[in-house]
Amino acid sequence: MKARKAAVVFIFITVMLDMLALGLIAPVLPKLILNFLGGKPTSAATWLGIFGTVFALMQFFFSPVLGVLSDRFGRRPVILLSNLGLGLDYIVMALSPTIGWLFLGRIISGITASSIPTAMAYIADVVPKEKRAGAFGMIGVAFGLGFILGPGIGGPLGDFSPRLPFWVAAGFSLANWLYGYIFVPESLRHEHRKEFTLRRANPIGSLVLLRSHSELWKLATLQFLAYVSHEVFVIWALYAIYRYAWNQTTIGISLAVVGAFTAAISGGLTGRVVAWLGERRTLYIGQFFGAVGMVIAGLARTGGLYIASIPVISMWNISFPAAQGMMTHRVSEREQGELQGAIQSLRSIAFVIGPFLFSGIFAWFINPKHSFYVPGAPYYFAAVLLFTAMLLATRVEQPQFGQPSDQPIEPGETMSPEGIASSTVGPLIDSPKENI
Repeated sequence: MKARKAAVVFIFITVMLDMLALGLIAPVLPKLILNFLGGKPTSAATWLGIFGTVFALMQFFFSPVLGVLSDRFGRRPVILLSNLGLGLDYIVMALSPTIGWLFLGRIISGITASSIPTAMAYIADVVPKEKRAGAFGMIGVAFGLGFILGPGIGGPLGDFSPRLPFWVAAGFSLANWLYGYIFVPESLRHEHRKEFTLRRANPIGSLVLLRSHSELWKLATLQFLAYVSHEVFVIWALYAIYRYAWNQTTIGISLAVVGAFTAAISGGLTGRVVAWLGERRTLYIGQFFGAVGMVIAGLARTGGLYIASIPVISMWNISFPAAQGMMTHRVSEREQGELQGAIQSLRSIAFVIGPFLFSGIFAWFINPKHSFYVPGAPYYFAAVLLFTAMLLATRVEQPQFGQPSDQPIEPGETMSPEGIASSTVGPLIDSPKENI
């Protein structure tokens, strides 16, 4: 049991530090790009868009590859190599003499940051099926904490030097790699490993897995709608500046509030709500709150009401772990890495589509040349997508669990399909194992 807890803590820290590192460099990356381009804001804006797009594309192409590699060789080596690569990449970016080197670093970070699907697969390996949604909720806490701490630390550090946050991010990633290398065991049993094939690693081919089961396809479709909806937050700051004349401090405080509610709801409510209502109801109730919150944000005529939309929208966070848990029940233990890679590919596609979609909607509806002036239109459109996802969620079947074993498996044992422990060679993580 201690080994399992240590492993879950490691995954929590891994995700939090990944988000923290990304948050650390977020306030200073534009400044560094500006420095390379002689302070030209228009060129810097173009390059910043290119950096964001290439990061999303690397996630799209390499998330399935790392997921399938983890199905073949185990979760531990993939996560550790990713942490090591991310740490070294931040050093490259800290030392970059030209924007070309910085761009190369962004490509590498897009590849190495693709380990989060493998981290999710690790959770699926070591947590009983009926408890996975709660465990995925704790990963939401890690995202929230990283989102709160990263920009808060990176901004002041960037005032000393725009390169300093990259060094700090490298230190966090390398420290996490060292901790994992020393203390964290492998989670994927040898009998659950699956051969590596290019079809499964292909970003398009990996999506075929999502169509292997009608219920899985429904979940994938509604989650894609949710991922696209989430990208409305790309206009959060610009919208607040345009409509409420917020300054940078107010915007920063609002983002910290978003992170705080994300962490509190993901960690404090998700597990309890799933235990009370089940995953399916949690899924569509969370999407309902998200849609209502989007409508409030679009209608808000004052900054105070805009802030008031945050806790309502944040209730949406209970739906993501519920959907993630339901999806893991529809594939075998040998395909968890492939599944998480396919899910990350969906996120990456949404990450490419969403910013252009919502910024375009915002620009069109505030353009004085057009007859319709509706600045809240992006939020209304996000609400429509979420209401659609909610309706789809009501048609998804709730998985029925058997009687899972509550007894931890001792190192050196596996659980047979009949639930009888049998000896194997080599130490394994001691985690409960359900009948399959």
